[in-house]
Amino acid sequence: MRKKAVMWVWAGLLCMILVVASQPVGLNAQFTFGLAGVGVMLMIRVLKLRGAWMHMFLAIAAAIVFRYMYWRFTSTLPPISDPVNFFFGFLLFAAELYSVSMLAISFFIVSDPIERKDAPLMGPAEEWPTVDVFVPSYNEDLELVGTTLAAAKNLDYPANKLNVFLLDDGGTDQKCNDADPAKAREARERRAEMQAFCEELGVQYLTRARNEHAKAGNLNAGLERSNGDLVVVFDADHAPTRDFLRYTAGHFQRDPHLFLVQTPHFFLNPDPVEKNLETFQRMPSENEMFYSVIQKGLDKWNGTFFCGSAAVLSRRALELTNGFSGQSITEDCETALELHTKGWNSLYVDRPMIAGLQPETFSAFIGQRARWCQGMLQILMLKKPMFRKGLTMSQRVAYTSSPLFWLFPLSRMTFMIAPALYVFFDLQIYNASLQEFIAYTMFFLISNVVVQNMVYGTVRWPWISELYEYVQSIYLAKSIASVVINPRAPSFQVTAKGETLEENYLSPMAWPYFAMFGFLAATTGWALWRIAFEGTSNELLLIVTLWSVFNLAIGGVALGVVSERRERRRHYRLTTERRGDLHTGGAVYPVIVDDCSIGGMRLRPLEGMIPFNTRNDAVSKLVLHTGSSGGNGYPLKVAMKWSSTDEQGPSYGVGFAGLSAVDRRAVASILYPNSETLETIRTRRHTGRSVSSGTFEFLFWSIYQTFRGLGYALNALRGSRRKPATPATPVVAKQAEEAPVAPLVRAS
Repeated sequence: MRKKAVMWVWAGLLCMILVVASQPVGLNAQFTFGLAGVGVMLMIRVLKLRGAWMHMFLAIAAAIVFRYMYWRFTSTLPPISDPVNFFFGFLLFAAELYSVSMLAISFFIVSDPIERKDAPLMGPAEEWPTVDVFVPSYNEDLELVGTTLAAAKNLDYPANKLNVFLLDDGGTDQKCNDADPAKAREARERRAEMQAFCEELGVQYLTRARNEHAKAGNLNAGLERSNGDLVVVFDADHAPTRDFLRYTAGHFQRDPHLFLVQTPHFFLNPDPVEKNLETFQRMPSENEMFYSVIQKGLDKWNGTFFCGSAAVLSRRALELTNGFSGQSITEDCETALELHTKGWNSLYVDRPMIAGLQPETFSAFIGQRARWCQGMLQILMLKKPMFRKGLTMSQRVAYTSSPLFWLFPLSRMTFMIAPALYVFFDLQIYNASLQEFIAYTMFFLISNVVVQNMVYGTVRWPWISELYEYVQSIYLAKSIASVVINPRAPSFQVTAKGETLEENYLSPMAWPYFAMFGFLAATTGWALWRIAFEGTSNELLLIVTLWSVFNLAIGGVALGVVSERRERRRHYRLTTERRGDLHTGGAVYPVIVDDCSIGGMRLRPLEGMIPFNTRNDAVSKLVLHTGSSGGNGYPLKVAMKWSSTDEQGPSYGVGFAGLSAVDRRAVASILYPNSETLETIRTRRHTGRSVSSGTFEFLFWSIYQTFRGLGYALNALRGSRRKPATPATPVVAKQAEEAPVAPLVRAS
């Protein structure tokens, strides 16, 4: 009933807003209306008012936005009798209309997000549902997938109710019998290695005859050979914390029609934007806006969808759809859509309980986003969610908005190119005086920025959304075209993860960004030249020049994004507080495990110094304490790698030497004991920026990253004359997709 009441309230507000927006008033009245509206919005923002105030905040913003769009449509478009100007002017208006429509949908979705309570406690253990954990894999190395399997085995759940499966698409019969002898031998060796590891760990190894239907086919093959009541999916690089099932499984006992409990994807490494701009330690991750705000908003309308990993699903529900859907290359969202149409429910638990990896290189990042873009547009075109029977109206809006979002490259590129049409060709695509621009457009832009800062303030800094859209748009425009031409053509592409970069270098995909920057710089330069000679009487030229300067600032930051900083680390360390004893050189040294990764640890002696020995054959033993009583357990073989001294005293880096499957369970128990560590890291990165401070910082980035990017380009041109550029060195690639670590994470 509350959902219907909210919808009726918003329907009434929308009618009032449309009436207000269509009233003709003078410029002074419009200026007063905009100033008062923005003033009230800022008051609500500063005082951090919520509840009914949030609805008022969004209603005022909607009134300003709709009034602007009404003015744009009725007063600024060129006459249709001037076909050239009208055509390009209407294209710009259509791009704005798309952006405003997505803004309105987001208002609806995030106006009243749900804050879920913890899962209810389950009854006696013998009544708990059985759980099958699927870890789909393609060609990840044992070190990575082995850690995820070990963490899955450590899940806090009755052992007789929990089965873990490695679904290995890297060892299929098809791959083992490849026509290329080298590839066939590699696949057979991988299969043997994975089988031996799974047997030692107590994990069931499954593969199949052929690599058909990508990840959906792999998961469905696992369903056919298992029988658990619940199915948990973890990507091969998504290691879960021990308490994952504690916060998820209980929801299924409360709601017999629940098919999905989705949790956020949390990453230990930066994406290329964060890495190359060096913002990872202090800026919220890009995916936080989706997982910390939008998914909770979707949850309000029973619209949370499966994100491919870190989720629990009902087998009984999956049987109704013959398993995971695979018509699109985003099988996760498609599967959720099919089950929602059959009347099943989903919910979202906003607690980070997996630690995963993001693409490190810009090329891999774009490849990943291209797959998401194509898959979601396939759903839009093939599934037509707005017209699907079985969905509520709010679910139809939710499932339409997610695919529609991926059309942003069309509007973003329109906004980047449009100023040049006036600057170079005098096309009248936006007819407005400076006074009208201030009264209508300025308050529209301000209200838009304030809304984003209010709704996403702690998870998204000002102008970061515009940057992410721009750096994706140049390449995703082609992806959109390919789906429109043939919706069934896109195929699943593996996303590279865990890559290392030995040196700084320019991304091989960078040159279009330099070409676009040159175009934006020429547009801005010619606009300033015209102002110098024509004077400031041409008010439209002043407006377009400001617009072009903003575009140039985004283009400058993007040059830094495509200038790859070296990344030699393969493993990321999480802070721990585990006691232990290091046995080395015939003596025992009490130590604290300061931090840990899947490759090694940082040790601090409780007293004195530890003899430092880095001989290859010098293997020590680290015995970790299992509890507060100091009981010993988990003996691990380690080798000294480095030593250092800081304000806390001496510390020593050790690498693991020949971990067994049981050893990996011990390491996983140290790394992922519970979700509190990940939640602490995420909370520390949820640092908001005011509009003013965020704008100044973004402008600084623009200047600095422009020069840094140009420097990389010059080095690349010089190097191309001497020798081929050194590409990234791939370490692992990941078939299963999804979706930060401040002082709690260090790199090894």
